[in-house]
Amino acid sequence: MSIFTPTNQIRLTNVAVVRMKRGGKRFEIACYKNKVVGWRSGVEKDLDEVLQTHSVFVNVSKGQVAKKEDLISAFGTDDQTEICKQILTKGEVQVSDKERHTQLEQMFRDIATIVADKCVNPETKRPYTVILIERAMKDIHYSVKPTKSTKQQALEVIRQLKENMKIERAHMRLRFILPVREGKKLKEKLKPLIKVVESEDFGDQLEIVCLIDPGCFREIDELIQRETKGKGSLEVLSLKDVEEGDEKFE
Repeated sequence: MSIFTPTNQIRLTNVAVVRMKRGGKRFEIACYKNKVVGWRSGVEKDLDEVLQTHSVFVNVSKGQVAKKEDLISAFGTDDQTEICKQILTKGEVQVSDKERHTQLEQMFRDIATIVADKCVNPETKRPYTVILIERAMKDIHYSVKPTKSTKQQALEVIRQLKENMKIERAHMRLRFILPVREGKKLKEKLKPLIKVVESEDFGDQLEIVCLIDPGCFREIDELIQRETKGKGSLEVLSLKDVEEGDEKFE
């Protein structure tokens, strides 16, 4: 993207425009792409790395610089650097339709990737490919929400896909080692949180190998630590219980 005006002779490229309305007038600044978020989050502290120029515009794309009297009227000062900071902090970042479409496409792919990484067909234990998940998301007409994180949306997609296909989060395989005295009582409390008990061994201690839903991990860990007063242990044997090969639709 190139911005050029014959009147002011200001030529800017790779521009992200931040806009603010004040006193009934529009003011804009020209920033480097991907730097605005860094400034607002505190990662980027060098203003010169963010601003393409310390000039305040009424229209960046036409290169029209704001008048001094308009700046004083709206901001109470004509210090352009200070005004740039205000607009940078509180203004609205302008995104073109093409950029917005590209961002949404990327988020769609990222969500599908997370779902494919976390889920399997519960009958075969095989994972789905990203392409297959993307197709399934299109079939349910999933609409990306740019204000929500991809992880949040992936969990929502999993819930929606369950209504149309065999899919669930891949189970984690855990090993519990519990003191015998607390173990029997604790086993009953753990039962509702365990999907499958693969092995159980009573000796000097109670050892259980099982599969759980990943969403229950924290609750199980806290329960074991609390009930055994730190004497019990929990070991993750595998993050995902999956079979080799990709799942395919018939």
